[in-house]
Amino acid sequence: MSDTSFQMDPQPSAWQRFKDSHFFHSFKIDRVAQLSFLIFITYVILALGAPLLSPYDPYDLSQVDILDSEIPPSWEEEGDERFYLGTDAQGRDMLSTILYGTRVSLTIGICAVLLQAFLGIVIGLTAGYVGGRVDSLLMRFADIQLSFSTMMVAIIVLAVFQATFGTELYQDLAMIMLILVIGIAEWPQYARTIRASVLAEKKKEYVDAARVMGFGRLRIMFRHILPNTLSPILVISTVQVANAIISEASLSFLGLGMPVSQPSLGSLISSGFEYIFSGSWWITVIPGVVLVVLVLVMNLLGDWMRDVLNPKLYKG
Repeated sequence: MSDTSFQMDPQPSAWQRFKDSHFFHSFKIDRVAQLSFLIFITYVILALGAPLLSPYDPYDLSQVDILDSEIPPSWEEEGDERFYLGTDAQGRDMLSTILYGTRVSLTIGICAVLLQAFLGIVIGLTAGYVGGRVDSLLMRFADIQLSFSTMMVAIIVLAVFQATFGTELYQDLAMIMLILVIGIAEWPQYARTIRASVLAEKKKEYVDAARVMGFGRLRIMFRHILPNTLSPILVISTVQVANAIISEASLSFLGLGMPVSQPSLGSLISSGFEYIFSGSWWITVIPGVVLVVLVLVMNLLGDWMRDVLNPKLYKG
């Protein structure tokens, strides 16, 4: 009797599993999601490549001439070919400041959301898994936090910091302060969502099996339960990046965000607002359009991810 050999099928690679997933299939058939993702990636590439792509360095005072201030875009009659999008009130090239400003706005938005997610995940996991008085205490603290708007908390904290330590120190630490304030103010969004998912997941068999095997709480929470709650986190994060960018722009417009010497999209809009009625519309309008498009594509991606990752909305 001859031996019969069995050849097992090779396991598909991670990329192959991703290509066969519902997530990738939905992306291929959704033109709005594809266009939004393409625009967002373009923003990221332009922001990362700002030092290489910018015609001028807005941080280098030797490349800025006040005599070049408020020059219209090159397609207008009084425009200058050196400045395709014109110049601002300080004589800086608008294209260069927008590229650098986009990098600053994206950095603040992404870092603030990472801080939100870290705090919210840790607190939400702890509240949902431990339960009892710990759950009640953490969720009441989250309710108190939610009763204050992000803008109100940010305005109070940043104004007090600026008044206490001076404008010069605040300008040096503006990006760090914005990340901390926006990040800490928005963590309850993650905590409440994660807690709800953990309450459903911790009753399942795989969690009971992990307990029987002797795994500790932290391992069960972060190695077993957390990976099964990532879908809502991705959806929230996409929208929260857009909200963080809007918050930074609003604070910069109020004079509590990035200083004019370190341009963000919000500070560019703020610096040009007083000139918009004098005819220098491009100083505010062009950064405003860039900001609106960025926030729009982030929200569109968030809506698409919510529909795809929520099985209750999947219609087959």
